[in-house]
Amino acid sequence: MEESIFLEHIGDNPRMRILQYLIEGRDFDYTLTDMLNARVSWGTLNTLIPKLLELGIIVKTRKIGRATLYKINKDNATAKQLITLYDSLILQNLEKMEQKVEISA
Repeated sequence: MEESIFLEHIGDNPRMRILQYLIEGRDFDYTLTDMLNARVSWGTLNTLIPKLLELGIIVKTRKIGRATLYKINKDNATAKQLITLYDSLILQNLEKMEQKVEISA
């Protein structure tokens, strides 16, 4: 699997994979089971989620049955900076790709 531009810059570790997953889907909320798609183990997820909640980087949004849903906290200063960094890296990468297309055309 190809490493993302975001993880390439900040480091590929379980915490950053979870944050990238939540940043990419920042308008949605996710269960812990959904977050397994971030390529982290169940044990790691259950260790990291309470820490991210304590830091205020993620928030609980609602409960559906026994499942609690979470999303990135767009009001948290750290989360805002990570979202800005993510968006900037994506835009830079797109601009580089456009330049390559223009040069080869």
